[in-house]
Amino acid sequence: MFQETTATRRIRELTKRIRVVQGGTSASKTISILLYLIAMAQTDKRPTLTSVVSESYPHLKRGAMRDFLMIMQEHGYYEDRRWSKGEKTYTFETGSRIEFFSADMPGKVRGPRRDRLFVNEANLLPYESFDQLEVRTKEFIFIDYNPTNEFWVYDQVIGHRDDVNHITLTYRDNEALDPAIVESIEKRRGLTGWWKVYGEGQLGEVEGKIYKNWRQIDEIPHEARLERYGLDFGYTNDPTAIVAIYSYNGGYIIDEIAYATGMSNKQIADVLQNTERALVMADSAEPKSIDEIRSYGINIMGTKKGRDSVNQGIQYVQHQKISVTKRSFNVWKCYMNYMFEIDKEGRITNAPNHDYSDAMDAVRYGLESFRASNELSLRDRIRITQERNRNLANNAR
Repeated sequence: MFQETTATRRIRELTKRIRVVQGGTSASKTISILLYLIAMAQTDKRPTLTSVVSESYPHLKRGAMRDFLMIMQEHGYYEDRRWSKGEKTYTFETGSRIEFFSADMPGKVRGPRRDRLFVNEANLLPYESFDQLEVRTKEFIFIDYNPTNEFWVYDQVIGHRDDVNHITLTYRDNEALDPAIVESIEKRRGLTGWWKVYGEGQLGEVEGKIYKNWRQIDEIPHEARLERYGLDFGYTNDPTAIVAIYSYNGGYIIDEIAYATGMSNKQIADVLQNTERALVMADSAEPKSIDEIRSYGINIMGTKKGRDSVNQGIQYVQHQKISVTKRSFNVWKCYMNYMFEIDKEGRITNAPNHDYSDAMDAVRYGLESFRASNELSLRDRIRITQERNRNLANNAR
């Protein structure tokens, strides 16, 4: 059973249309907001619709939706007949509904109006999605996030509107927290950046972030030259990520081509056939997929892997001057959140966390092929040269 905490009390006290809840780890942001929304739905005098939105369905499933179902079950509220697994909607005795969908579903984002909205981990959503959701919401909106980086809430919401509540929660506001978790959090006090964001809930950049100092640009300059595509395979839970890599002014420009789950090899090939031709570097762990994509006329090679190849590739990327186009939302999201693992003692390891690795792996596959070019066999170098010349000829037609 969930107990009353400082976090749940402070959530209840918010009264304005937009209610921004910033905070650190284990602060009970999401659970406290869901408890409030459930209580509202259970006591409505008329049926209402509440939408809970995250950046993707996998993120929603392992986050807010899982927390919602856990709350309902632990309180003894849950009735299986009221939960629509297909629609991801729960209907209460009052007729009020709470639905869950992801921001990568345009039909939902631009769909019918709702009464209440909860944008979970809003720093992972583009402002355009929030804007579409906000204008279709009648009553109020909750926004929560960990302040790992500046994003649209600072540019467009906080300090820019007079209908905004803004609070910061930390693990200290969650008196229900297990003492072992408190101890684990406080062991990380020495990690200054991590502690500022996850311990104190303040805006900052955490230690352990793998890539730094990338910048965003409006568009690709005419003088930039397409060099490679990077491809990381995914399907059900992890998205397929495809990026274009341009050389420009002593550095590289990354442009997002595709980032989606459920892409077949044929669909990947179709995407690449509708772009300017260049060599595609893909994860060599999937040779069957590479062979099939090649059969559709795509110039594609698997990356060279060996002992410590991941860390060597990361180190190479870290030393490059990199820009990202502003339309490459998922690439930038992954860049901002791609971290090294932290062990139980609060130490940063040299192993990258799998979360947000998809687009970063695609970037690494493409870029590290330049590092690896000197290590390729003569046969591979001849093949790359031939393919590049062929691509230049095709693009010139």
